[in-house]
Amino acid sequence: MPGQTLTALRNGDLAGVRELRLREGLTAFPREILDLTDTLEVLDLSGNALTSLPDDLGRLTKLRVLFCSGNRFERLPPGLGDCAALSQVGFRGCGLREVPAEALPPSLRWLTLTDNAIEVLPDALGERRMLQKLMLSGNRLTDLPRSLAGHPRLELLRLSANRLEALPGWLAEAPSLAWLAWAGNPFDHGAPASSRTVAWSALRLGRSLGEGASGQVHAADWLDGGKVRPVALKLFKGAMTSDGLPEREMAACLAAGEHPNLTGALGRLVDHPEGAEGLLMPLLPSDWRVLAGPPSLESCSRDVYDPALRLDLEVALRIARDVAAGAAHLHASGLSHGDLYGHNTLWDGATGGAVLSDLGGASFLPAGPGDPLERLDVLAFGRLLGELLERVDGEVPDAIHTVRRACESRVPAERPDLREALETLT
Repeated sequence: MPGQTLTALRNGDLAGVRELRLREGLTAFPREILDLTDTLEVLDLSGNALTSLPDDLGRLTKLRVLFCSGNRFERLPPGLGDCAALSQVGFRGCGLREVPAEALPPSLRWLTLTDNAIEVLPDALGERRMLQKLMLSGNRLTDLPRSLAGHPRLELLRLSANRLEALPGWLAEAPSLAWLAWAGNPFDHGAPASSRTVAWSALRLGRSLGEGASGQVHAADWLDGGKVRPVALKLFKGAMTSDGLPEREMAACLAAGEHPNLTGALGRLVDHPEGAEGLLMPLLPSDWRVLAGPPSLESCSRDVYDPALRLDLEVALRIARDVAAGAAHLHASGLSHGDLYGHNTLWDGATGGAVLSDLGGASFLPAGPGDPLERLDVLAFGRLLGELLERVDGEVPDAIHTVRRACESRVPAERPDLREALETLT
């Protein structure tokens, strides 16, 4: 709600609010927040200078979402564990070192602890059986709690830029895990093949095409061998993202190379006046669009689609085939996508032509092509295929549903690889 301030809170003007956002350099938790016990559902205290939260935070019985990123917590506040309805918790970039078991709410569904200094996580984390989304990139973890093995609901896990010497073997057997990123750990020795470099002086920057967690994308003209070629240029911010390090995203893009169903890399930028890293990518037609919106607070790990989106069967299948082809090329290149989603799929809005984008969650497969971890992308593809089929008007052949069910098997070894799925869909 715009205009919510500490003064209004203390004057009692915010009685009955469901959402409260305070970014006013707070060094202490305003006790007046606890007076909102009957209504407050979303509390955002990010960007302050807090070091603790009250032990009686459990008085906020309706609280579902709590954001405290960018504060100065060394220890996840134990009071969180007494918040019965709390399902989403975000403490990004707080300097956290310790995560006590008692700080984990019983209804925990989505936990973000990106960019901290955590070395160990409690076994109690795996006991939170509602957990779907766990963001741990940019910490100092050398292992994961064994209690997470076989977790029935865990769907998305970010482990990039930690201190893992290897991935736990049970990750490849997780029944629901579809989105996993692990780049930037000590065992990650993947490197891009030699790639073309493009000097900043050969580019003329155009309009902004968008901005993501890892960087900004601009249209540009590239003077290539005497010809002007329209391209897209992604300039990286150089900061830790929820998926991991931008430098590893760049390595994955360069290793993937060019493919008609990937927004791959044409070359690496050099000689930027401010030293920024960048990648040149093919420029898609201006009328291409994103297939879906990213997950919301309510949907957690699932994309949000336009309710009005309806698809002919052949259009839906072409989108699915193009995405499968792009992801299969990544697998053949020794890469996992790690973020295979509708919101990372661009399509033409008409015939179903599509490309898979955003390699921010991509990782080099430890054993190369054929690694069992490929089957996690297959599960993500099965879910995307299911979302497409839900929007089809008319009957869908049983054979297509059979492919979807196979891709979504809770036994990863029973899932087909993406080349097999693509052949069946074709």
